[in-house]
Amino acid sequence: MKYSSFLAASAFTSLASSSAIALREAEVAPPSNAVETWKRASSQAPNGYAPAEVDCPSSRPSIRFADRLSREETAWLQKRRPNTVDPMREFLVRANIKGFDAGAYIDKHRNNASSLPNVAISFSGGGYRALLNGAGALAAFDSRTSGATGNGQLGGLLQASTYVSALSGGGWMIGSIYANNFTSVQNLVNEGDKSGIWQFQNSLFVGPRRGGDIKILSTVDYFSNLVNSAKSKAESPAGDFNTSITDLYGRGLSFQLINASDGAPGYTFSSIQNDTDFSNGNAPMPILIANERAPGAAIISLNATVFEFNPFEMGSFDPTTYGFAPTKYIGSNFSKGELPQGQGCVAGFDNLGFIMGTSSSLFNQIFLQLDSFTGIPDILKNAMTSLLSRISKDSNDIADYTPNPFVGFNNATNPSANKTRLTLVDGGEDLQNIPLNPVIQPTRRVDVIFAVDSSADTVMAGAPSLNWPNGTSLIATYERANTPIMNKTSFPYIPGHDTFVALGLNNRPTFFGCNSSNVTVGNNIPPLVVYLPNSPYVFWSNTSTFNKLDYSIAERNAMIQNGYNVVTQANSTREGASNWPTCVGCAMLSRSMERNGEALPEVCQQCFTQYCWNGTVVEKSAPYVPQMLLAAITTTSGVGKYAPNFFGFALAAVVSGYLIM
Repeated sequence: MKYSSFLAASAFTSLASSSAIALREAEVAPPSNAVETWKRASSQAPNGYAPAEVDCPSSRPSIRFADRLSREETAWLQKRRPNTVDPMREFLVRANIKGFDAGAYIDKHRNNASSLPNVAISFSGGGYRALLNGAGALAAFDSRTSGATGNGQLGGLLQASTYVSALSGGGWMIGSIYANNFTSVQNLVNEGDKSGIWQFQNSLFVGPRRGGDIKILSTVDYFSNLVNSAKSKAESPAGDFNTSITDLYGRGLSFQLINASDGAPGYTFSSIQNDTDFSNGNAPMPILIANERAPGAAIISLNATVFEFNPFEMGSFDPTTYGFAPTKYIGSNFSKGELPQGQGCVAGFDNLGFIMGTSSSLFNQIFLQLDSFTGIPDILKNAMTSLLSRISKDSNDIADYTPNPFVGFNNATNPSANKTRLTLVDGGEDLQNIPLNPVIQPTRRVDVIFAVDSSADTVMAGAPSLNWPNGTSLIATYERANTPIMNKTSFPYIPGHDTFVALGLNNRPTFFGCNSSNVTVGNNIPPLVVYLPNSPYVFWSNTSTFNKLDYSIAERNAMIQNGYNVVTQANSTREGASNWPTCVGCAMLSRSMERNGEALPEVCQQCFTQYCWNGTVVEKSAPYVPQMLLAAITTTSGVGKYAPNFFGFALAAVVSGYLIM
């Protein structure tokens, strides 16, 4: 559906003061003399937001089968895996695994990276709640965060990781971090309200605050930019590019998340691969997730094809599509896996905002509520009215990938092989709101996944009980693992919702898959999953996915601080959590030591007794009513405003009297 047709009508509190325990489902403006070195993703599209024809590389792009990793990812891993060794060593030595010389173990195997732990981090969807809760977790894992490498902390886990997967709101956070030179959450927080991005005081229907590199003068100009960008895509002479609400919404996201003029219309996801720092293996690989869904079709975790976007490729390991296209050229007119002679290469389709919007396309729904917002100019209302008159209600959440890169490819199983249009939707629509699919693939050989769950699974009436995780995402992936669509990919056993709530597995960290032989039948040993559910430590972080679209700086910072507490268990001060970094280290080492024929230290066995789900099943649970676990941040009184040493703290200052279990 061409866009032109629907236009026809026209401060944080220091963690030192925190003492005890947190949901479901970017960038700092640099100094003016450092702007160009700040950007990791870059404006590599040939014609702004509009895809355009470019010279093809000497080896013409094609679609490959998903029976292996791409040559590009394989080559990148040869750089990245060795670069994780020293950060991993530092983390494990600091974890203080008694009776075990972690440094000697790493040194023994450092020349054979495949013997060492292969770590992934996954961030769930859940709108701004997931972005901010996930940002707190990312800050806790990042050695660049003030105080994150002190006692009781998890800093360095990010630097030791190979992959970072995300979807929807978690994808906004990861996409923003990579778009902005792999900046740190600490840097973003330090900028306060001076940053050009992460200014969520203004919703998508107000437009960006002035600051950073953004040059928008008014709300009218902002919405005109969204509309005109999408129009340029639809009218591009390089191909027949349908547009959807996702184009408008993705452009709005870019203004909030990418520090560049006019909302970064030329920034592409594939440009990340060309950044020198990333290409040298100095950062994990970002992977965003979406699901395939035909307009009007029902979608569940058992039948949806899961698509991934990484800087090199876009496609699916599922036996349906079972293929990958080069991300940079997904706007090209592929046929039967090849780009026919006479067809030029098209670049610029993989706009970073559009990819982030695809992974979170449920948020298209907010653009269907224009009449409930004031100040919306006619240019946007007219564009939406014309668009909605030409699509069905069942198509509102779709991101349109026309031309379909997989037309004529893998005809026997590919549901879209005979369609010129590939339609993708929010990666959480199949209930797999934690994007585990790309990092449980046997070919990636991941050993442990730190799964940050910001989902909004609970529906019990009453503010304290709404919008918390209850294991739904893990359950969906487990159920999917018992069907052919997982291609015999193993996964740990996962209990039901009642067990999660009754045993408190949705309120504190839990390990799944500790016994590598007690997993679903498959062709591989699956990763151990460290489940990190959102829960209230210092702030009620169960904000609504759709009804809470703006956050003050104080609220933003409080959400991030709460997420930091979630994954660190309040800097290891939660009752029984003094050994938390040690147990995280044990989770990292488990598969590696098993692979190398070495026994886990006794202290790790104790950790597994404490944190591994032991197989207990509960048939019925009481309603989940969480309690605040630390002294609450009061954003209305200014307590939530930034303090200079936000993430730093002294354990001696922790007030144990506030601890609640």
